[in-house]
Amino acid sequence: MTQQQTILFALFGLVFAALIWGRWRYDLIAFSALLAAVVLGVVPAEAAFAGFGHPATLVVALVLVVSAGLTRAGVVMAIARRLLSPERPLQGHIAVMGATGGLLSAFMNNVAALALLMPVDVETARKAGREPAMSLMPLSFATILGGMITLIGTPPNIIIATLRQESLGAPFRMFDFAPVGAVVALAGTLFVALVGWRLIPRRADAGTAAAPAAYLAELVVGEQSRLVGKPMSALLDEADRSNATVLALIRDRKRRYAVARDRIIEAGDVLLFEAGAEALDELRSGLRLDFADQRRKTYLTAEKAGFDVVEAVVPATARVRGKTTDAVGLTWRQRSVLLGISRRGQRIRGPLRKTRIRAGDILLLLTPADAADQVIEWLGCLPLGGRSVSVTKEHQLWPAVGIFAAAVVAASVGLIDLPIALGIVVIAYVASGVLQLAEIYDHVEWPVIVLLGSMIPLGGALESSGGTDLIAAALVSLSLGAPAWVALLLLMVVTMSLSDVLNNTATAIVAAPVGISMAHALGASPDPFLMAVAVASSCAFLTPIGHKNNMLILGPGGYRFGDYWPMGLPLEVLVIATGLPAILFFWPL
Repeated sequence: MTQQQTILFALFGLVFAALIWGRWRYDLIAFSALLAAVVLGVVPAEAAFAGFGHPATLVVALVLVVSAGLTRAGVVMAIARRLLSPERPLQGHIAVMGATGGLLSAFMNNVAALALLMPVDVETARKAGREPAMSLMPLSFATILGGMITLIGTPPNIIIATLRQESLGAPFRMFDFAPVGAVVALAGTLFVALVGWRLIPRRADAGTAAAPAAYLAELVVGEQSRLVGKPMSALLDEADRSNATVLALIRDRKRRYAVARDRIIEAGDVLLFEAGAEALDELRSGLRLDFADQRRKTYLTAEKAGFDVVEAVVPATARVRGKTTDAVGLTWRQRSVLLGISRRGQRIRGPLRKTRIRAGDILLLLTPADAADQVIEWLGCLPLGGRSVSVTKEHQLWPAVGIFAAAVVAASVGLIDLPIALGIVVIAYVASGVLQLAEIYDHVEWPVIVLLGSMIPLGGALESSGGTDLIAAALVSLSLGAPAWVALLLLMVVTMSLSDVLNNTATAIVAAPVGISMAHALGASPDPFLMAVAVASSCAFLTPIGHKNNMLILGPGGYRFGDYWPMGLPLEVLVIATGLPAILFFWPL
């Protein structure tokens, strides 16, 4: 073993130990290791930051932005509204939710897919009166499995595709992962839906879904609303699905409570709801309702930068206390609109814009993008930290889907490279107003980018120094005299074990070159070994630290560190049992 190999193995050992310890964030650990490698002379200074311009790094960043655009256009909300119901039995709910999450994560980053569906799952659990812990873990595992189906579903696939291009001259294409990934994802999703959820430990202190603040809000039935000409029963059914209460219908300035289910809804009707912020946005976008009357809508249309929905508490010293939002000029002075008021369950009479605000009220405000703090400060209120809701732009749903689909097709048939295709999607989303230019960088998960940019040069140095060949030789020697598929099995087991305690991205960067070296040593095709790494590095089900999706559900689900392996261990065995034959069939040695 050379001095350079010794230093690199020591650095990787320290990185792995620090990641497992978990005291410092993974991006700081990786970046510190990169700088140490440069100082020690094992990574050339001129190549130190080449990882930040690597295609894999760019694709991961662009996928996160595109995922945000699809969310903002209401794609996920539209799917969830049509597929989910709190009346469905738990097993059926997990099957539908898992299939939805798996399908979404195939075409968008699987972390983003879980982040989108997790609030829907928690809200469904609250409506059904059960613990969200019973469905959040199956949802997390299903989104991890679904990400293996396409190139853009998960970062390890992107990394492995680009490493293949560097080593063999051509990358894996968009759907090259689909045959193996679909087999594994289908088997895994069926397992978590039929058996796996029963293995989740149940405890009295498991997480429960907290009810969001209930706002009294008015939404207007416009000419284009789906409710025009339909009976009240249609609205009541939609409201139940969104966990909203229809309090009244206002027509000709008359407020009607307990409206008959067969009353026909007309354009211009004002509907009075009691619901949370997310439920109100879901109702507004799904039923194509308007925020306010025509005069206020004119102010909103004039604001080109986009809008956010924010929540703010009214203290005793607030400018708006004791006044109406009309009186302080909220709309014409700040181009903002009062969407709802939460008043500790008390009934509010009269139009919201003419309601006098009291100390202790929570206001739901529609404010210009990037101006929420200014508006809240002008009102003299206090923001609720982390309580903002992106306004869904449902009229841009199909354009957003069409732009994304065209880019995927173009990249899949080789008309254009994937990073360029995704970059065009981002530009198109900004040009069409799906995303605002100022918010693009907010959707990039910078710690992941730093991790990738730091680990890629380290992985390259390990490969160029011959370190990966040493690891490959050790694994091959363990399977000496056995068929080549035994070496493939051994690679999957080792990679999967690493992924359970390390970040899956870092595991792929280290294991993929090892797989290529093992293939060369055995005189086999590198492709099945790369596919084995792709599957194994993505499937981290034993701990919450192995995959970001598992970490996302830790708090909302009320899980403990040891709650993952009872379902995760048999799932990992199933992944190997189904994945290995699929790899050998679709990618022969």
